[in-house]
Amino acid sequence: MYQFLVSFTVRPDRRDDFVSLAAKTARDSLANEPGSRRFEVIADDANPDVFYLNEVYADLAAFEAHAGGPYFGAFFTEAGTYAEGPTWLMRGTLVGEAA
Repeated sequence: MYQFLVSFTVRPDRRDDFVSLAAKTARDSLANEPGSRRFEVIADDANPDVFYLNEVYADLAAFEAHAGGPYFGAFFTEAGTYAEGPTWLMRGTLVGEAA
């Protein structure tokens, strides 16, 4: 499995918009992209303006299909107007079996 963790810093007045948009992207991706396995939206405990997206795909090709798909593009078109990122914190392929 290919997985990654990215962060975004969001303008304070647009936090709810970011969460709604990321959650919609997660729902659409999981429902319509066969290689999407997990898409979590996580709020930072220390900074209310920081959010993380924790995503898992069947493999790198599945992520690339996601990145070339409509949900990815729509997310960045909107979020890019009020959020900075993504900052890549981790990305790679799972070694062995998940615990």
